[in-house]
Amino acid sequence: MSMTVIGNYLSPYVRKVLVCLDIKSIDYKIDPIIPFYGNDEFTRLNPDRRIPVLVHDNLVLTESAVICEYLEEAYPKPALLPSTPHDRGRARSLQAFADGRMGDVFIWRLFNQLVIKPFVWSQPADPEELASIQQNDIPPILDYLENIIPDRGFLFGPLGLADIAVASMVRNAHLVSYTVDATRWPLCSAFVHRSLEQSPFQKLRPYEEIMMRTPVARQREALRAAGAPISAETLGSSTPVRGPLTT
Repeated sequence: MSMTVIGNYLSPYVRKVLVCLDIKSIDYKIDPIIPFYGNDEFTRLNPDRRIPVLVHDNLVLTESAVICEYLEEAYPKPALLPSTPHDRGRARSLQAFADGRMGDVFIWRLFNQLVIKPFVWSQPADPEELASIQQNDIPPILDYLENIIPDRGFLFGPLGLADIAVASMVRNAHLVSYTVDATRWPLCSAFVHRSLEQSPFQKLRPYEEIMMRTPVARQREALRAAGAPISAETLGSSTPVRGPLTT
């Protein structure tokens, strides 16, 4: 059965799914659309107009956590969740924290100010908002992570879903030149570094960098030329449209 991921390489939610697919050695194609540029068919598949969307033959799934749970059940080896109910619960809780609180701060505030607003909506970043994010919103998140991250290795053994979810969010901060202060949060800084140095993350970096420097209209072909597994068809459009959950 064919598998297609709809969503682009700059989304931490898409990145999480792509890393899981790589670890499980699952072949896929990607339609690397920015969700604001999705056409009517994209809206039909996901009325929230968010990414990723997974199309696996006649199955359509939305929400990265749901997609990752499906992949874990359909392709159980290697496992990305711990073996005990106790640790699986903790891993799911951390994924929810990454998708929720970290996503709100790192994506819908920080990345939105520095990338989405200027490059999609032609609006300038707000310096006061950026200062508030870095001074007031990010530190409590990193304080929390610093208290639960091990001093070596990953959270529950090999690189797993909880590690992937957290590192995927911080990767977007790196893309806008924010790095975790290794003096203030040494465990968190080292954890993010060793997570992002893993091969599944490294394979995605050239495609992320292409998207950061290439105009939207040329991204698809630039990614194809770089070797990305681009789908034959696209649900992309030429004009951005705000989705129902866009702030």
